[in-house]
Amino acid sequence: KQPDTILCIIRINGIIMKLQHVFIKANREFFLMLSLILPLAMSAQKGWEVGGWLGSAHYFGDLNTTIRVDEPGPAGGVMVRYNFNNRICLKGAFSLANVHGNDARSGNTFEKNRNLSFRTGIADWSQTLEFNFLEYMHGSKYNNFTPYLLGGLNIFYFQPAAEYDGKRYTLRKLGTEGQSLGKEYPLFNIGGILGIGFKWDINRDLSINIELSHRSLLTDYLDDVSGVYADKAFIQAVRGEVAAALSDRSLTPGLGDTDRQRGDRTNKDEFVFFGIGIVRYFGDIACPEISKIR
Repeated sequence: KQPDTILCIIRINGIIMKLQHVFIKANREFFLMLSLILPLAMSAQKGWEVGGWLGSAHYFGDLNTTIRVDEPGPAGGVMVRYNFNNRICLKGAFSLANVHGNDARSGNTFEKNRNLSFRTGIADWSQTLEFNFLEYMHGSKYNNFTPYLLGGLNIFYFQPAAEYDGKRYTLRKLGTEGQSLGKEYPLFNIGGILGIGFKWDINRDLSINIELSHRSLLTDYLDDVSGVYADKAFIQAVRGEVAAALSDRSLTPGLGDTDRQRGDRTNKDEFVFFGIGIVRYFGDIACPEISKIR
């Protein structure tokens, strides 16, 4: 057994020596890479930006299945952006918007006869990462503009409503698709963001940003339409006469019969922001330590 033990110790020592070699090599490569990147990072633009934007919002969903953009709603917001360097930025924004949809404007026969409509305000908080396609530096004579790509997540609040007999009613509490009491869809939801933009300097401190951002939502009830028609007698008994009337506004007899198609729950709702903003830069271009006056 003693030779086996000695052989085992030799093998363990060999493994340890190999691990030490790999560790030393990895550290050498890491510090080499760090030595190449650090001067670039130290000389790169860093700092905060604060601004606001105004523009429009467009809804796409069961009441706009043909991607019409002829009914924009107003939108605007404020934003804060941090520049890590000339290429990468992290932005947080709070936006308010109003979107709407109306079957009466559809060219689809089924949708026209369905005759539903809605309007909702949106309060949206987004967190996105931006990538500048060109090196972008505030105050630079040459690197003072760039297109950029953005992606991230949003959390938003909505409250769809519709008019009936000259009055506006919030639809969620009416359970228009037969939701039981306490089983209504949540008014807070989340989504994913993809977008493009273009930014350029007016001067060293101010820049103009033009941005188009698309939000794919995890809810299909932004417009209060998703599944099938529910039993109107049940809705009236639980929610009342107005709820039953707003659940089925069809112009064709039989179209709103129980379990017939009302919406398409397989496709979630979406909305898009398009805006132009003015942004104020509060940062500076950091210099390498070697160039600083001591």
